[in-house]
Amino acid sequence: MRPRHGSTRFLGSLLLVAAGIFAAGAAPVSENAEATVIPLGQVIPAPASVRADGSPYRLTSGTHIVVDGGPEGRRIGEYLAGILRPSTGYRLPVTERQEAGIRLRLASGETGLGQEGYRLESGRSGVTLTARAPAGLFHAVQTLRQLLPTAVEKDTVQPGPWPVAGGTIRDTPRYGWRGAMLDVSRHFFGVDQVKRFIDQLALYKFNKLHLHLSDDQGWRIAVDSWPRLAPYGGSTEVGGGPGGHYTKADYQEIVRYAASRHLEVVPEIDMPGHTNAALASYAELNCDGVAPPLYTGTEVGFSSLCVDKDVTYDFVDDVVREVAALTPGRYLHIGGDEANSTSHEDYATFMDRVQPVVEKYGKTVIGWHQLTGATPARGALAQYWGLDSTGAEEKERVVAAARNGTGIILSPADRIYLDMKYDKDTPLGLDWAGYVDVRRAYDWDPGEYLAGAPASAIRGVEAPLWTETIGTSDDVEYMAFPRLPGVAELGWSPASTRDWEGYRVRLAAQGPRWEALGVGYFRAPGVPWPAAR
Repeated sequence: MRPRHGSTRFLGSLLLVAAGIFAAGAAPVSENAEATVIPLGQVIPAPASVRADGSPYRLTSGTHIVVDGGPEGRRIGEYLAGILRPSTGYRLPVTERQEAGIRLRLASGETGLGQEGYRLESGRSGVTLTARAPAGLFHAVQTLRQLLPTAVEKDTVQPGPWPVAGGTIRDTPRYGWRGAMLDVSRHFFGVDQVKRFIDQLALYKFNKLHLHLSDDQGWRIAVDSWPRLAPYGGSTEVGGGPGGHYTKADYQEIVRYAASRHLEVVPEIDMPGHTNAALASYAELNCDGVAPPLYTGTEVGFSSLCVDKDVTYDFVDDVVREVAALTPGRYLHIGGDEANSTSHEDYATFMDRVQPVVEKYGKTVIGWHQLTGATPARGALAQYWGLDSTGAEEKERVVAAARNGTGIILSPADRIYLDMKYDKDTPLGLDWAGYVDVRRAYDWDPGEYLAGAPASAIRGVEAPLWTETIGTSDDVEYMAFPRLPGVAELGWSPASTRDWEGYRVRLAAQGPRWEALGVGYFRAPGVPWPAAR
């Protein structure tokens, strides 16, 4: 039986801050009250460096959040206060005055921390979070959250106390690409559902949200120059449900919300295959000029844009232009997988014409690794979704592209596809890539996965969640947790920290936190979960 989440609270919602909501009148906590102090090294992803030292700090009704870093620092301070106020009942004023409590520092001189690293120092007198850039300070806040008792995630006042272990963490990420993909085409997920997923990603220091916006079963983003795409092409989904789509304002709100959590949205318009929703919307995109019916099944590889028609490239130019204009991030994903109805020659021709369009509108090309069968644009990224058992010729093509300058994002399907079943009894998901249990998703090294690929070519990892069988946020959480934190650790933590026996203990400690957040998860065997509450 799958747990169900019972909370609609988004983690650390800025709405709490904007409304000035906090629970007053919490019962005072005795100075002698006992609470388990969470060790500094228990967080996920594992920090690069931990030194436990000295007495813990205790959050109290007199704690202030002191910000030193201008408007960005203040925004992160308000975000932290929004997380802590509901459960502690404390006012936790955010101030620039030098008060006792939690200090957030943006220090441009801390060059060794890079754009995403941070330092956390905790002792009896307070906690100081230091970063060179706002993203690093935000990640430091996620570490602080995990060092506080799990009840801090609840949205009602809890008794406390609220200790933070003493010592120092110095932490920087291994890879710059730590992503998750949500397929909103097979089943549609609304803005609030995507925001909930964003908050879950933020807790584990992910920095990319890849949205699969088009496929055979649905076109999910409004395009003014092709107005029938979204309302008609997005009017259904797998199984024949009502589907849906994002208006431009909806999409911009997702982008804004993700940016407030320091995630970059990467939109994907899959082509030349996986295009039935577009072909059904506009007959002229078909080689025979006849629009096929909308599709609600789960087969792949049967659709293709008409490579020989000029209107195809007018369509691509319009779609890329409009989506790029809505997307402040650097990347635009053009898919390119499972184009089984497109000949190799036509595929190469199509990619040669489409990649410059992406560049024309100021974006860097990303494609699934089949892009390496054509000629990837200079600076392009290829997303590898093969298996451990994928043939040597296909892997070598990817490795050769990497040697020629193509960056590689690793998403091996039999390792980190979140829609793969955990085991034969999993009620959701698919098994074409095999079963992916929690250990299999965690226990591999991205730096050694593609033999012969230069280390500098591996940009990071991304966990896709395809949604043929996934229709609700409950389903998303059940398939993502507990595997998603392991992917975060593969992308963030030094390879030297990877140890299954230690990790499974740290993972088990996350269970009560997910319960406090209302996240339904699979209690995977082999992990010593605390007794369910």
